[in-house]
Amino acid sequence: MEFLPEGSARVPWHDAASHVFPYAARVGGRWLVLRLNGFPDHPLYTLFADARPVADVEDPPGAWELHPRKALPSLTAADRAAVLALMAGLGPYGAEAGAPCDGDYCGCAAWDDAFAAVRA
Repeated sequence: MEFLPEGSARVPWHDAASHVFPYAARVGGRWLVLRLNGFPDHPLYTLFADARPVADVEDPPGAWELHPRKALPSLTAADRAAVLALMAGLGPYGAEAGAPCDGDYCGCAAWDDAFAAVRA
């Protein structure tokens, strides 16, 4: 992940105020976005860089300082809109591979663009 800061130590995460994409950061000219997945049926998060999947994340590094979420700075309205537009269609786990989860065992099927846009 060459675009992450040295050692992935500090990422300037922001609260994206989305139930589906709760965290976003602008790093090296790219948007890093964490998608919250239907845990425990899927990995806790999927990390995206400019809407491309980078990694599933079960246990985020403590240095990312994601919690408490409300302690993070919020994205501006324009940045939030840009992130949601960038991530359109990628709400359900597996959507990035062309096979969005629609299983009865998790809530992925409901994680569409409209739900992602609801303010958390």
